[in-house]
This record gives sequence, structure tokens and C-alpha cells, in this order.
Amino acid sequence: MTENSKLQLFNPSTLSKPVGYSHVAKVGEGKMVFISGQVPLDVKGNLVGSGDFAAQAEQVFENLKFALEAAGGNFHSVVKFGFFVRDISNLAVVREIRDRYINSEAPPASTAVEVSSLYREDVLIEVDAVALVAE
Repeated sequence: MTENSKLQLFNPSTLSKPVGYSHVAKVGEGKMVFISGQVPLDVKGNLVGSGDFAAQAEQVFENLKFALEAAGGNFHSVVKFGFFVRDISNLAVVREIRDRYINSEAPPASTAVEVSSLYREDVLIEVDAVALVAE
């Protein structure tokens, strides 16, 4: 929690303990929520799906679900995703998995970027999100 009552920075117990950042930033009167880039770590901080892009993407979306729920939202609350992938040719896999979580008839805005590396060499995908939740 911060000194500003309109800003809450926190880490849900359902996600791994971060070092140097908060998983969730809830801004305003409980409306805007900013979720840090989620990677394929389980609640204990163990990598899920070593070398398996689809398994890693699935864990990332589960982590996003946990963060959204902790902030009082769900995937229908998401207004924007940022996708960071080591190999952009996996974008179809990301979309397939994403579409199981979102309303694919009205998907959120998104940005997809291929990156040369992420914070660990064995991490193949990171996804952040901005959501609008009800008060």
C-alpha cells in the first residue's frame, strides 16, 4: 500500500513473490488497474513449461487471471495487453490461448513485440495488462 489512498500497489498471494516491482497497481477509485508483465512462474516462483511456448503462455494467462481477480476484475475488464515474445512466429499460439480467456468478438487493444531476450533466458513470453474494474 502507498501513502496515496487513490493508488494501491500489491502482490496477490496467488502469484510468485516479485523482486523490485509490484504485480498489480490499482489506480483511482478502484477503476484503472495496471498489471506488471507476467511470466510463466508458478506461485512458488518455479518456471512452468521449460522450452514449451504454449505451456508458458498458458501459465502467463493463469497468472494474469490471478492478478485481475485480486484487483476485483476479470478478463472482460482488460482494455489493453502488451505481448513480449522471443519469437513472433508464436503469435498465433498466443492468440489461441488468449481467446480462451477473453471475449474474442471484442478483444482488447494490444501490442506485440518480438524481443531478443527477457529477464531470464528460459522465459519465452511476458504479458502485461491494463484493466478497468468497477468500484
